[in-house]
Amino acid sequence: MIKRSDIIMLGLSAGVTGSLVGGMMLGLGMALVLAGANIGWLLLLPAAPAGGLAGWVLARKLARALPSE
Repeated sequence: MIKRSDIIMLGLSAGVTGSLVGGMMLGLGMALVLAGANIGWLLLLPAAPAGGLAGWVLARKLARALPSE
């Protein structure tokens, strides 16, 4: 059975992982754009969705553990 502590840990790990992934992509993309390399836009634009993807994957992992009704 899923406990409250499992949901709290899922939220914490999703937040940390999403922040790290999105922040690194945003930082590297911004640095490249400011340096004049247009390739930086490929990192800058999908930074937020890529960070959210990590949380979505972790939430699906928890949802699989729930009993089906």
